[in-house]
Amino acid sequence: MFGLSGFKEVDPGYVAEIAAQGAHLIDVRTEAEVAQGVIDGAIHIPLHLLPLRAADVPQDKPVVIYCRSGARSAQACAFLASQGYGNMHNLAGGIMAWARSGNTLCRPR
Repeated sequence: MFGLSGFKEVDPGYVAEIAAQGAHLIDVRTEAEVAQGVIDGAIHIPLHLLPLRAADVPQDKPVVIYCRSGARSAQACAFLASQGYGNMHNLAGGIMAWARSGNTLCRPR
C-alpha cells in the first residue's frame, strides 16, 4: 500500500520481481557513484537534476527509484509524488541493500 508520502518503500526482492515485469528503474546517484555500478536497465537522473528532468520519468509502468542508501531516492519519490506522479517505489536501503541481497551490478552504459 502506498503511504501518505505517495510512494511505497520496497525491498530488493520486490524490485527484482517488478523489474523483470518491465518496471522502470531510476538511479538518482552522482556520476561518481554510478561509475561504481548500476542496476541493469536503470536510467540515470541525478537527484539535483530531477526537477528539470521530471518529464523523462516514464509514467506507463511502476517506477523504482534508488540511490546509495535509500534517503535521496525517498526525496525523489516524494518530489515526484507531489508533482502528481503515481506508482512510485523507493528501494529501501538503496543499491547497498540490492548488492547485499546477492543481486548483480552492471557497468553503466
